[in-house]
Amino acid sequence: MIRIYNTLSQQKEEFQPIEPGKVRMYVCGMTVYDYCHLGHARVLVAFDVITRYLRHSGYDVQYVRNITDIDDKILRRADENGEVYSDLTKRMIKAMHEDEAKLGVLSPTEEPCATEYINDIVAMIHKLVSGGHAYAADNGDVYFSVESYSDYGKLSKKKLEDLVAGARVDVQEAKRSPADFVLWKAAKEGEVSWPSPWGDGRPGWHIECSAMSNRCLGETFDIHGGGPDLLFPHHENEIAQSECANGHTFVNTWMHAGAIRVNKEKMSKSLGNFFTIREIFEKYAPEVVRYFLVSSHYRSQVDYSEENLAEAGRTLTRLYHALRGLVPAKNVAETEHDQRFAEAMNDDFNTAGAIAVLHAVANEINLDRREGRDEKANQQAAVLVRLGGILGLLQQDPEAYFQADTGGELSADDIEAMIQARSDARKQKDFAEADRIRDELADKGIILDDSREGTSWRRG
Repeated sequence: MIRIYNTLSQQKEEFQPIEPGKVRMYVCGMTVYDYCHLGHARVLVAFDVITRYLRHSGYDVQYVRNITDIDDKILRRADENGEVYSDLTKRMIKAMHEDEAKLGVLSPTEEPCATEYINDIVAMIHKLVSGGHAYAADNGDVYFSVESYSDYGKLSKKKLEDLVAGARVDVQEAKRSPADFVLWKAAKEGEVSWPSPWGDGRPGWHIECSAMSNRCLGETFDIHGGGPDLLFPHHENEIAQSECANGHTFVNTWMHAGAIRVNKEKMSKSLGNFFTIREIFEKYAPEVVRYFLVSSHYRSQVDYSEENLAEAGRTLTRLYHALRGLVPAKNVAETEHDQRFAEAMNDDFNTAGAIAVLHAVANEINLDRREGRDEKANQQAAVLVRLGGILGLLQQDPEAYFQADTGGELSADDIEAMIQARSDARKQKDFAEADRIRDELADKGIILDDSREGTSWRRG
């Protein structure tokens, strides 16, 4: 039985999907005005692993991850760039797909864009206005009336009276209460807009997810996830507007990934410690970045640093070293390692515990090889590859992993030529030249491994 920590109840609960054998899950995706950063990678990888494990466990998973393609930030950035907003969003969506593919993130079942669901958004707002939960203000905007929903704050544990008391003095006069939030924004001159009963405009951010999840997954579904910064107000507002519109529970289980910190400080552009996924890929292989993210529990805070990324690279390399030169056996039955792996993942997707199992298998492989048990080593290799695959790891050929071009000075052909020159020098007993070549390669991050079969190499 899988147990999941539910942010709503603040405890682990046995997961019981609404429809036996089927999971309907929605995760808030990107607002596509810029390249994805490390915080996005955290969410992408976390829910990719969750989806992979649920499917491995036999569930039919309908995974919906939306794209916000209309937003103040998008319009502002497009204006700064002097381009049409849709051209910006298309570029950023393409870039996002490229980044997630490198990270080994599988495509969601559906990836709805907000601009494709304007009719659904307008219909839900109309339902809220008709039910007395929303109102059209004098400025042309439509607001949700938070006071109309008695359970407001049940996810974040915030009290409405505290939110109202702590509101800024210069709150918009158009709102009836400072806690109310916008559902429909009246169009400004020259802005992209769509028609509605309240005039031309565009949707507010919160209503987009409620309308898209309602259309794709139904009025009530199993899991809703996202980053830690979305819990309030975004997810709180989603609950309020969805339950007022539909009259019943919106989501059964709420899941939130942990925050990213950089050298123990919050990641932010103002602090100058903000990294896009692409910038990180310039220094580290994508699978190393994925391993770094997966090696921590999805709810835990992750501290990004050069040292931590380098350590992730070293530990992933040890796993690939265990597989190097082996031919994983076919049709290997489940072992106690599979059981221990499942125990970890069934406990709120404890990937840190699952990673520990991978290293235990690798240790056994290394022992088998040292003691000449080649057949058993190949069987254990199959287990390591199988379990690694559930986490989206260890699916490359080991040699391809070790020799991957990460933008260093030397290409694979350059390295092979230098290895051949070293071999020739050794045959001629010019050991000083052979050592010089080895040292030159080492200085450029290329590590040589000599054996009876010859010399292999890897990037350090």
